[in-house]
Amino acid sequence: MNRIAGWCCLMALTMCGATAAPAQDLDKEMLALDTAVFDAFNHCADPAQLRKHATFFAKDVEFYHDKSGLTVGVDGMIASTKANVCGKFRRELDTATFRAFPLPGYGAMTTGTHRFCHTPTTCEGAGEFTMIWRHTNGQWQITRSLSYAHRALSP
Repeated sequence: MNRIAGWCCLMALTMCGATAAPAQDLDKEMLALDTAVFDAFNHCADPAQLRKHATFFAKDVEFYHDKSGLTVGVDGMIASTKANVCGKFRRELDTATFRAFPLPGYGAMTTGTHRFCHTPTTCEGAGEFTMIWRHTNGQWQITRSLSYAHRALSP
């Protein structure tokens, strides 16, 4: 890269408030949040964990699922989770696919691949996900969640 192009890139990053360290910090912070939200999800047969899981979502969350469609609102989403997930399977993140992207003035977007496991040692399904996280008053909440490209995994 020549000096002028390098200077222009540096100026563009500086003007947007972007640096390498905050991107790494965002990745770590969002991965920790993903881990926390799905730890509660994976233990949602315990009513306290189901309530904890619900706190990660905005009241008006929109959950898009390529098999069941759209669910609007945290109450409906949690009722569906309780009926269809709790005690039936767990979600595992493929950490190599996890990505976090800043959404200036709003929060962040996370993407990746997750697996669905019905036994402690086997995962039978996988899918992609995208989550939109809003950061307000020091708190992160999911406002949009997409789970799609679901497929069976070979044993």
